[in-house]
Parts: sequence; structure tokens; C-alpha cells
Amino acid sequence: MKRWLIAMLLGAPMTALAVETIRLESDAVVLEVTPELGGRGLWFSLQGRGNVLKVGAAVETQPAPEVSATADDIGYLGHDVWLGPQSQWWLQQDANRARRKAAANWPPDPYLALATTRIVEATGQRLVLEGAPSPVSGVQLRKIFALDPERPDTVELRAQARNVRDTPVAWDLWFNTRVAPSTRVYVPVAGQQDVRVEPSTGATIAPLLPRVGDGLFSFERSPLPAGATTRRGKVFLQPSAGWMAGFAGDQLFIIRFPHQARSSIHPEQGQVELYLDDAADPGDGLLEMEVHAPYRTLQPGQSMEAAERWTVLPYDGADTREAQLAFLCGEAAERLEEPNLCGTANPRR
Repeated sequence: MKRWLIAMLLGAPMTALAVETIRLESDAVVLEVTPELGGRGLWFSLQGRGNVLKVGAAVETQPAPEVSATADDIGYLGHDVWLGPQSQWWLQQDANRARRKAAANWPPDPYLALATTRIVEATGQRLVLEGAPSPVSGVQLRKIFALDPERPDTVELRAQARNVRDTPVAWDLWFNTRVAPSTRVYVPVAGQQDVRVEPSTGATIAPLLPRVGDGLFSFERSPLPAGATTRRGKVFLQPSAGWMAGFAGDQLFIIRFPHQARSSIHPEQGQVELYLDDAADPGDGLLEMEVHAPYRTLQPGQSMEAAERWTVLPYDGADTREAQLAFLCGEAAERLEEPNLCGTANPRR
């Protein structure tokens, strides 16, 4: 069951890398997770097709990171679990007083993102990983990856956070899934009032091109203007339903999650967040598909849990909004028994 990771980037040739992975697979899909690097998802796809996740070269070049309160972030990418809000990352700790004094919002907790996890359970259907107790966040994560016994095209991901301090801590669980910047993503929203755009600034950074229409948020695609090297920024959304979809080449990647009221999400965050860095060189960019669970205060020893369901379907249509919405509203909605999968869009009318 355990083997060396044999794939790195979307569509890349299979090459052995220096991190151990555990593989879960059904007749339809493949999921690969490493117990190293915080317990990170590194591959998800239909059988015989390319990886829908984007994984950084650092998985190969820096497979044994330092884990300490002074460690910096390393771009392993893939699927990870953070805590929110980001503004509090270094304020609830004494392990690095310089970062606390600076109210640093980067890097994420190294103990959660970089430490090797303990394998609690590993079968062909289910993997349970237990992370290291963090002196930075005051929590210990447990991650559960499982094939859906009812749907061979679907996997379930769960994250649990337990307060390991003798004082309260306050966080939310934050799923962060990286894909290629060319992935065309759709999120259901009621209207523009549920979308907040946070642009990145810089002489060579072009602004995002957000679009809200037919009950869906998406990004418009356009060539970079002269002098720009990337199109970058972040979008905070209050979704109108608990899903988002990304068309990645010949696959449709759907993330489903419990829909939450806006009041349960920390006001600095959105239940769904999208970070896009659409660089001139596609190998340099990424798109983050992020989901926040409710913000909670945990008493000593108390735990909280959040979950996502991932589904991947074959897609052989055109790389256009019209074709993709027709597929979402038609075949995908029927196969997943989700009649509202395309917001209020009805491309057949």
C-alpha cells in the first residue's frame, strides 16, 4: 500500500520522488497522501488521467524540512489544512515572540504544515493521520481520508483540531487545495454583495477579472497587458450553496462541503476563498480553492471537525463557459444527484 510518490505536476511524466505516500484508489479515482509534510494530499485524479492538484517542486528538492517556530513556508502546495483567521496565526503563542510582536500573517504554522504525522490507520479504503501538537497554534490536527463506499468517483476528507493547551484557543479549520491556474472555477453566489475582491499590488501585477452572473462567480480570462508578469489577487465569497467546481483539462473537480451561515465564519475570511496567481509562465502560477469551517473557541481538550467531499468526473467538452455550464447543469448534476449544481444558470434556455 505504501509506495514512493510517482507523480508531481499536472500532466507531468511519472518520476520517483523522495517522500513516502499512501494510495487510496477505487475503480474510478486515485488519491495519494504523504504522511510527511503535515499529512498532505499530493495526487487526485480519475484512473489513468493527470493530477488535478498542483504540487510544488519542493516535494522533490526539500523533502525533509526544518520544523520549528522560526521555519519559513515551503511551496509544497497540494492539499493542506490551515487554521483561520490568518491575522491570528502568530498572536496566540510565545514560541516566536518576534512574529507575535510583528503580528505576522505569514508563514502558516510550521508544526501543522511541515511536521511528519503519525499513521493511526491505513487500509485500502481509509487513512488516518495524527499531527504533532503545535506550540504555535495550540492544537493537534488529525486528518482522515476515505473512499466513499457509495460513490467510486468520490473521496471524503475530514480534519479534526484538538486544543492541547490548558487555556482556550479560537480558530477555524481551513482547507486549502491548490490546482493549476488554468483551472476554470465556478462558485455559486447570490450576487455581487457576497463577493469581496482583495487585489495584489505591484507594477507588474495585473488585476483579477471577476465575473458574477447566472448565480455563479468565476474569473474572466484575458491575455496579460503589456508589462505585466502575472494576474494576481484574492476573492472572499459567501457561497449560496456548499460546493465549488473546477474544470481542469479533461476532468471536472468538484469540492462539496456543509454550507454555513455568514455569521459562523470569521469576518476577516469567507467560507470560500480563491487565490489566483495566473503567471505568464503557467508553471509559476497557481489557484487555491479554499474552504473555511465555522470559527470556534475550544476549551482545553475540546475538539472541532470539518469535512469536504471531492468528486472528479471526465469532461471532454470545450474550454468555454457555455460548454462547462452546460455540463455542470446537465450530466454532472444528474450523476451527482445535485439539481442546483450550476447556481441559477440555465445554458439550455
